[in-house]
Amino acid sequence: MALSRTAKFYRDNPEARKKHRDYQSKYNKTKKSVKQRVADNKKNREFGTYGNYDGLDVSHKTVGGKKKIVLEKESKNRGSKSNTPGDRRARGKKGQGRKNKGNKNGL
Repeated sequence: MALSRTAKFYRDNPEARKKHRDYQSKYNKTKKSVKQRVADNKKNREFGTYGNYDGLDVSHKTVGGKKKIVLEKESKNRGSKSNTPGDRRARGKKGQGRKNKGNKNGL
C-alpha cells in the first residue's frame, strides 16, 4: 500500500515530524483526550471488540435524528466524514480544503 501524502511529508521532514509528535504527545495527555479515550475503550469492551484484533470498532451514527452506537470496520469508521455532525464540524466547512489555500496545482 502506498504512503499517504501526509506520511510522505513527515517521512521527508524530520523536524516537522518531531514537532507533530511532541504536540500529539501533549494532546493525548489532556483531560479531554483521556476522558474520550476511556469512554471509547469502555464501549469497545461492552461490545466485546476491545483488544481482540477483529478489525471492528464502535461507531457513533446519527440515524433519524438519534445517535446510535454500532460496530463498524475500523478503517471505515476512522475515515468517515459523515457519521455525526461532530465529524463534519471537525473537518471544517465545505470548500475550505487544500484547493482553496493557494495551492496552484489544486492538490
